[in-house]
Amino acid sequence: MYRVAADIGGTFTDFVIEDQESGEVRIGKVPTTPDNPARGILNGVSQLIDDPEDVEFFVHGTTVGLNAFLERRGARVLLVMTSGVGDTYTIARGHREELYKLHYSKPKQLVPRMDVHEVTERLGWDGSIVTPLDESSLEPIIEKVKAEKIPAVAICLLHAYVNPEHEQRVAEILAEKLPGVSISMSHSVAPEWREVERASSTVMDAYVAPVVELYLKTLKSEFLDVGMEQTIHVMRSNGGVMTDVHASKHPITTLLSGPVGGSIGGVELSKSTGIKNLLCVDMGGTSFDLSLVVDGQPELSNETVLQGLPLLMSIINIDTVGAGGGSLAWIENGGLRVGPQSAGSVPGPVCYGRGGTQPTITDANLFLGRLGEASLLNGDMTLDMASTARAFETLGGEIGLSATELAEGMIAIGNAKMADAMRTITIGRGIDPREFTLVAFGGAGPMHAVELARELDIKQILVPRFPGTFSAWGMLQSDIRHDFSATHYAISNDVDTNQMTALFRGMLDDGTKTLTEEGVPHARMEFVRSVDLRYVGQEYTISVPLDDAIDLDAAIEKFHDLYQSRYGHALHGSAVEIINLRLAAIGRLERAESSASEQQSSEEALAAHRDIIFNGQSHHSPIYKRDRLPKGEELKSPAVVEETSATTIIPPGYTFQIDDIGNLLIQAEGDA
Repeated sequence: MYRVAADIGGTFTDFVIEDQESGEVRIGKVPTTPDNPARGILNGVSQLIDDPEDVEFFVHGTTVGLNAFLERRGARVLLVMTSGVGDTYTIARGHREELYKLHYSKPKQLVPRMDVHEVTERLGWDGSIVTPLDESSLEPIIEKVKAEKIPAVAICLLHAYVNPEHEQRVAEILAEKLPGVSISMSHSVAPEWREVERASSTVMDAYVAPVVELYLKTLKSEFLDVGMEQTIHVMRSNGGVMTDVHASKHPITTLLSGPVGGSIGGVELSKSTGIKNLLCVDMGGTSFDLSLVVDGQPELSNETVLQGLPLLMSIINIDTVGAGGGSLAWIENGGLRVGPQSAGSVPGPVCYGRGGTQPTITDANLFLGRLGEASLLNGDMTLDMASTARAFETLGGEIGLSATELAEGMIAIGNAKMADAMRTITIGRGIDPREFTLVAFGGAGPMHAVELARELDIKQILVPRFPGTFSAWGMLQSDIRHDFSATHYAISNDVDTNQMTALFRGMLDDGTKTLTEEGVPHARMEFVRSVDLRYVGQEYTISVPLDDAIDLDAAIEKFHDLYQSRYGHALHGSAVEIINLRLAAIGRLERAESSASEQQSSEEALAAHRDIIFNGQSHHSPIYKRDRLPKGEELKSPAVVEETSATTIIPPGYTFQIDDIGNLLIQAEGDA
C-alpha cells in the first residue's frame, strides 16, 4: 500500500510515493495540465503506480483557489451586512501601505458597492439582541440573486463572532430559497472581531468557493473512475491537511495549499538534522517561495494580506516573488528584464522544444553549461541546445550583448530579485541571515542556491533528498489540523478564568467533533491552546502558548519575552489585554520509516566532465550522480550534482558532502 503526495506547480506536478511496508520512497514529475489540474494528477498516478487501488493515503497541494483570486476568475459574490454598516467593507481602512508612492491606488475590493446589501438586525458587542432579525428584509436579496444568477453569497453581520444566531438563520433562509448557491458565514470563516477583516475574509471564501468546489468534485469523480476510492486530502495554509469535504466547506484555507508543504518539510529537516534555524527557498518554474523555520518551528500567523486585501486565517508565513526557471527575458527601453512573466509548461522554455522562442532562466543555465542536454529526469527529457543558442544570439543582438553575456546577465538579474526577497524576510524583520542554513529545493532551487547564499553571506547550504519534489514530501510529513478561535476581551488583572475555561471547552468539543469526522481516533488527537495578548492601548497582538491549566501569569511572562525579542524592548509590569483564545486540533497520521540510501564511492558517482561558465570564465567541472555519492566524503567545487528531480550547481570556493541521512551539505571555504 502506498502513501502518495502531489504538488501541482505552474510547470510540473510533482509526486512522492512512499511504500508503507518497506519505507522506500519514489518520486516522479509530469507536466501540469492547466486546463484541468486533475488530469495531470491522474497522469502521474497511472505512470508511477501499477494499480491505483493500492493508494492508501493521498494528499495534494492545489493553487486552484489562489489562481482564481490572482487572475480574478472567482465567482460574483453578493455580500450581506447589518443595516447601517453596509459601507464598512467598501470603505475599509484608511491607511496607506506605501506612504510615498505618488500613484497609489486603493486595492480593488472583490465585491462592488452595488452588490453589498443590508438586512435589518442588530447585535450588541456582547451578543445580545438589540434588533431582532427582520426576515422580510431578505426578500430583495433573494430576488436579486435569482434574477442575476449570482453563484455565491457572503454573510457578515455585526458581532456575529459572539452570537451567530442571526447569521445562521439568514443562511438557512437563503439555502432554502436559493438551492445550489454557495453560502459563506463570517462566524464560520473568521470568528474574530474587526469588521473589515472579517468581511474581507468571508468575501474571499465565497469568491473562491465555487471554483474550489468544482475542482474537488471533478478530482473525486475522476479518482473514482480509476478505482481510487480513498479520501482525498488537501493541504491547508496552516501546514496541516484536511479531507476534501472540509476543504469544500472552507475553501479559503486552501489559498496557500501548495507552498506550505516545503515549510513543513523544513520543520522535519530541522528535527532530523538538529539545525534549528532554516531559511527555506523553493524555486520552481514560475515562482520563488520563501519561509523561515525558527528554533525548529514554522512561522505561523493568524492574519495576512493578499494584494492589499486583509484575511483572518491561520497561515504559515510565506513570501512569493515572480522568479522561476521559466521566467522570461524581455527588453524594455533598451534594458534587459527578467520575469515575472513565465513560459510555464506550455510552451515552456526554448530548450524544451515545445515551441518556445523567448529565453528563460532554465535556458540560460543550459547555455552556460550548468545544465546538460540530458540533465533533466535522468536523461528521459532531452534539452535542445541548438534552438537555445539561436534564441540567445537573437535577443542578445537586439541590445548589443553576446549570447554568454546575456545568459549570465539573466541569471544575475534573477538572483538579485530572489536575494532581495530573502533580505526582506530576514534583515527586514531584524533577523540575521548568517545565523541560518539555506535549504534549497524545487526544480530550480539547487541551481541557484549557492549564489543566493553568497549574496546574504550564508555559509552553509542544505539540499535535501529529492529536492525537486520536496514540497510534496513535506505534505506526507503533515498531520490533520483544524484551527478554532474565540474573541474574548479582558484585562490581565481582571480575568474570569472560568469563562475562559468554558470557551476553551467549547472549542475542544468542536475540535474533537471535527477530527472524528476526519476519521482520527481519539488516541491520535492532540490539542494546543494559545492566547492573543497585547499591551493596553495597542492594536495588534502576539499569540502566546497556553498550557492546559490556563496559567495566565506564565503566558504573560512569555508574552514579555516574545515582545522583547521581536521589538527590542518590553513593558514589564504594564497591563496586558487578552483578545482572542485559540485552539489547534491536531490528528496525528501514521507514516512509514524512510529507508536509508546505500553507501557508494566518488569514483562510481563521477559521471562526466563539462565546461561550465562562472563569472565569464570556463571551468572544466566534474558532474556527479547524487544517488552514487558516498556519505561523509568531502569533495571540492566547481562541480555539478545531478539527480532525477533537480540539478545542484556548486561554483568555485565550496566543499560538499552527503550527510548520514542523505542530505547534500555545501560549505563555503574562507571568504567564498
